[in-house]
Amino acid sequence: MSSEPAVRVEDKLYYNRYLVDVGNPHVKVRAHTTPSPQLLSLLKVCPARCYELNDGGQVEVAVDGCIECGTCRVIAEPTGDIQWSHPRGGYGVLFKFG
Repeated sequence: MSSEPAVRVEDKLYYNRYLVDVGNPHVKVRAHTTPSPQLLSLLKVCPARCYELNDGGQVEVAVDGCIECGTCRVIAEPTGDIQWSHPRGGYGVLFKFG
């Protein structure tokens, strides 16, 4: 049994920095009235918790915390629920520890 305290994902994500490309998000959620199962799954599987439900019950994305892991690409891009591209040069996540 380890005597070291447990480290939460949120604590590790704190060290990353983001250069947000205002007006040019690299992830967009398609317009929808009822979220698909794939969109709803992003609420739980995104490690940076970038996806959330708005007051109208639609899934929204906040790209300013995205770590560009590709999880949402695997789950929702093939279904057409999101549009994903790499951030423009110089923008996106800046990992402090490599």
